[in-house]
Amino acid sequence: MAVWGERMNTWLRHHFFALHQAFRNAISAPVSFLLNALVIAIAFALPLTGLTVLENLRPLSAELVVEPEISVFLDMTFSRSDALSLGQGIKKILVENKRPGKIEFLPREKALDLLKQKSGLSEALAILGANPLPDGYLIKLPRFESAAEATAVDTIAASLQALPGVEHVQVDSAWIKRLSALVHLLTVVLLILATTLGIVVVTVVFNTIRLQVLTQREEIMVSQLVGATDAFIYRPFYYTGALLGVCAAGLATVLVALALRPINTAVAEFARLYASEFRLVPLDSMATVLFLILGALLGFAGAVLSVSRHLASASDH
Repeated sequence: MAVWGERMNTWLRHHFFALHQAFRNAISAPVSFLLNALVIAIAFALPLTGLTVLENLRPLSAELVVEPEISVFLDMTFSRSDALSLGQGIKKILVENKRPGKIEFLPREKALDLLKQKSGLSEALAILGANPLPDGYLIKLPRFESAAEATAVDTIAASLQALPGVEHVQVDSAWIKRLSALVHLLTVVLLILATTLGIVVVTVVFNTIRLQVLTQREEIMVSQLVGATDAFIYRPFYYTGALLGVCAAGLATVLVALALRPINTAVAEFARLYASEFRLVPLDSMATVLFLILGALLGFAGAVLSVSRHLASASDH
């Protein structure tokens, strides 16, 4: 137990020393460190802005996604009794597609009254004399959140169109499918952008650590001569890379938060036209912490690649 405790103390001392060395490296060249952090922060800021916009759009899209409606218009020659019995066939189609919903029969008389109330065309419709509207059904389905679910609605509409006496089927949710497809497209673009800029971050850290290795080459050689292990020599560079990554991620978070202020001014003016108070808000604390950890991991990865490329080859020689 005592041996294990001594090993743990030694391990902690080595890591505290490496962390101290990382801070000392940053402080010894503050301008270079800050410039590198700024470059990485700009690379971080682009996907972070996209992620912030997407996270703000998700609840908004959930509010916009109302119950999709399907309007079924029957043939004018179809009798009222046949029209009423068609409800069972509609219900069967919904059950088969596992999309239970509300089925409302809309008599042609009621449809005419609704049209007069909503369109203000009561005088024009009165001139026609006879009711030009057929009997129909209004089907309200549960809300769907993805384009895949929206495709299921098209399948239901095709089955309804095949029922006897059905003249026309109209799906009143095409805009929801477009919204779902747009959010999906933005997500894919964001992933590609984040991956590309993640490679940029690793490359910048790689070059930064390479310059530090070249600057401290004599100090590294002396440490090797007095018996320092490779892990002892490499560790401060790993911490430097992680420190650079987390500082850049923090700086990117601040930059995005500052950029949201002028953006929200324009968004507020646009949202006011639709009687909305929508505005972009920064990511929550948990997402911010995860983003900082991601920055540290990318910085660490760049440092590992750089050290394994330059210090390991130097040790062989």
